[in-house]
Amino acid sequence: MNAQTITRWMEESASAIGESRDYLTQLDAAIGDADHGANMDRGFAAVVSALDGLGDQPPGKVLIAAGRTLISNVGGASGPLWGSALRGAGKQLGDEPEFGPGDLADALDAALAAVVELGAAEEGDKTMVDALAPAVRAYRSGVGEGGEVVQALDTAAVAAEEGMRATTPMLARKGRASYLGERSIGHQDPGATSAAIIVAALDRAVRAEG
Repeated sequence: MNAQTITRWMEESASAIGESRDYLTQLDAAIGDADHGANMDRGFAAVVSALDGLGDQPPGKVLIAAGRTLISNVGGASGPLWGSALRGAGKQLGDEPEFGPGDLADALDAALAAVVELGAAEEGDKTMVDALAPAVRAYRSGVGEGGEVVQALDTAAVAAEEGMRATTPMLARKGRASYLGERSIGHQDPGATSAAIIVAALDRAVRAEG
């Protein structure tokens, strides 16, 4: 895997989020500001444009550039959180021109750690962490047991979707939704939903390499 893998991941994310923009907006309208879909769509479109003019850079630098772009272009909490996640992953990968399955596990761990640190959220708080954390664990478990990277990412994508769906009965304890108290129960978290979309996009990006 290399810089092209990361670029393809960002392109897959941008496309999938664009297709899900209205759905994310509907989810956010129930427990947030109704701007999550528009913010994420704008942010990842900006990432694709920024990477198009980046030139030849190692994958770590590509991720850092993507994270920086999200922070600059996405309002609300999503920009800083995803920006920090991608920058953390990029710093973990460093300047190497290629990365392997284990390196990706370390990068995903770093991304999750950045989100947890910035958002002060943990699993069960009804946030993107509820989708991202089980996905990261599932991927590391898959490659740690000697599995193929694509199979491990398939498992991670399933874990992210399950985590996303599990947010519906939760009481929100972080973010805008937490202001609603018990009224937040019964609504799927939009941040967890976009996180699951982005994990699935990574799976497709790596699978496309054959």
